[in-house]
Amino acid sequence: MGAILSESVHSFEFSEAAVVAGADPIIRVLIYLIIMLVAAKLGAELFERVGQPAVLGELIAGVILGNIVLLDGNWSFFEPLRAAVLTDHAAIGIDILAKIGIIILLFEVGLESSVKEMRRVGISSFLVAAIGVVLPFVLGYFVSAVFITKVPKEILAISPNFNINNIHMFIGATLCATSVGITARVFQDMARIQTPEARIVLGAAVIDDVLGLIILATVSAIVSSAETGKDLSLLEIVKLTTIAIGFLVGALLVGIYFVPRVMRVAAKFRTQGLMLITAILLCFGLSALAGEAGLASIVGAFAAGLILEEIHFREFGTTVGITALIQPIATIFVPVFFVLMGIQVHLESFFTPAVLGVSGGLIVAAMIGKQVCGLVVREKNVDRVTVGIGMIPRGEVGLIFASIGKGLGVIDNEIFSAVVIMVIVTTFVTPPLLKWSIARAERKAALKKEDEE
Repeated sequence: MGAILSESVHSFEFSEAAVVAGADPIIRVLIYLIIMLVAAKLGAELFERVGQPAVLGELIAGVILGNIVLLDGNWSFFEPLRAAVLTDHAAIGIDILAKIGIIILLFEVGLESSVKEMRRVGISSFLVAAIGVVLPFVLGYFVSAVFITKVPKEILAISPNFNINNIHMFIGATLCATSVGITARVFQDMARIQTPEARIVLGAAVIDDVLGLIILATVSAIVSSAETGKDLSLLEIVKLTTIAIGFLVGALLVGIYFVPRVMRVAAKFRTQGLMLITAILLCFGLSALAGEAGLASIVGAFAAGLILEEIHFREFGTTVGITALIQPIATIFVPVFFVLMGIQVHLESFFTPAVLGVSGGLIVAAMIGKQVCGLVVREKNVDRVTVGIGMIPRGEVGLIFASIGKGLGVIDNEIFSAVVIMVIVTTFVTPPLLKWSIARAERKAALKKEDEE
């Protein structure tokens, strides 16, 4: 059966000669999508059945697809997607779809937050977020500096004058992120979503997203400028950070006054689907503007999500919310991103001590960096261990940061694989650790209450 499938897939091999002959690359793209989406849903289903996040199932499914070639050398169908630099037409097509998935995902994250929530999170959430971004960045930089002492040949092939400090900075940036969706799911499943710990973690995650995106934008600009032979001065870094913050603030302020008026005009049209199209246009428009401003496009997508609220769509006279309308689009595009990230993990690189050393160091740094941030909570009777554990998972946000680094040529296959290991481990360990911590805190509170009585 495997031989038949492999032979069938090989019959669709795509090459420059085939393009000249008139072959349509969409055939390979469609076959890629069929296999990737089926694998994503099977992986998600399996992992959800064992109480783990669906995103892990999609990621592992990609790892399996991309590394089947290690078991059967004849299975090379996904090799074009594993290349350091994508040159195959079909592979580039899948990469574009995956990037759209990133934009849609960050748009969804923004929709789940709001400006009002950001104002209500309080000083504890801000402190938790700030420490939870700065400390992991420093620890990640340190781990990279210890284990990566020279620029990998794969990166030098792309950028001969590459500065190794850019690698250290980008690895530090990947540790800044927090995937709060996993933590929120655990709190929700245990009916503890309204506890002080949950409110602090969820509030901190909103700020964490903003700070993380600003760091990502700054580090990306530093890397891009270094490739042109220029080094950013401290003044330019401050300027870039100001632009990033100014873009977010400006987008929010414009959105407050501009979006309601646009929605009122759009609601007067009778064209079907205008509510969804208006939201998508805002998302893509701000993403493009962010890119033109020198920021990552996902910064604009996140800002678009923050701007839009359900109240803006009331005049459309529908009971279906914008989040529900976006969901089918995300269901298609977002898994493509996660499966592609898994496909690009080279398991053969795990046999090298350097990769295992980097991944081990990153796991320790990732967990310590977020655990310490729980210590700055100001409120009394709040379990700081639970807050710290709730901030540990990197999940999809960490993968987004890593994929951008790979796209910029700052992260090679081995470093990328080490980062993915860190993401998988931190995402896996959080649910059981969080359940244990919540139960421990409740037992401690119960014993304290008995002593007082």
